[in-house]
Amino acid sequence: MFPVGGVEVMLLLVLVSGAVSLLLALALRPRLGWVSAGAIGGFVWSLAVIASITLIPANGAPGIVPAEGRLTGCSWDVGGPAPEGFWIFSGGQRLLNTVVFVPPGALLVVAAARWRTAWAVVPAGLAALAGYSVAIEATQLALARLDRACDVTDVVDNVTGAVLGVGIGIVLALVLRPWRRRTG
Repeated sequence: MFPVGGVEVMLLLVLVSGAVSLLLALALRPRLGWVSAGAIGGFVWSLAVIASITLIPANGAPGIVPAEGRLTGCSWDVGGPAPEGFWIFSGGQRLLNTVVFVPPGALLVVAAARWRTAWAVVPAGLAALAGYSVAIEATQLALARLDRACDVTDVVDNVTGAVLGVGIGIVLALVLRPWRRRTG
């Protein structure tokens, strides 16, 4: 039996990971300045939030999922298994899957823009975000007790959000200029 679940657990994990990420940003601030440190802390937090909302059962601990009720593969249907909407967001599930990957994409760029290697780090980070999405879907498939569905469309939506985030991050980096070490 998967022992935890529900919105309360998700929110608790979001708050705890937010506090840890804030401590990380505060620890990095003297060396990197507030923009880069905040971007790194925010990036870590956004990944933790995504894990919390995608890997914790939404409606409480589901208990035992019978073998005959378990999915044997990922859904390849366009729109996924719940195209009408999702319990946490009034829009469609696809919109939510896109929106949750925008912040890590943007924060990746702002965090990497400080260094000359950003031209290599950002594409590698974007590939890592795609890998993160694939890993989440694989985990949802492998752990039936999560009461979640593996859907390849989610990966497409997640990567779309990350790419949009990178575009937003480029604009933010030009405005915030994290390569200038500002500690005040």
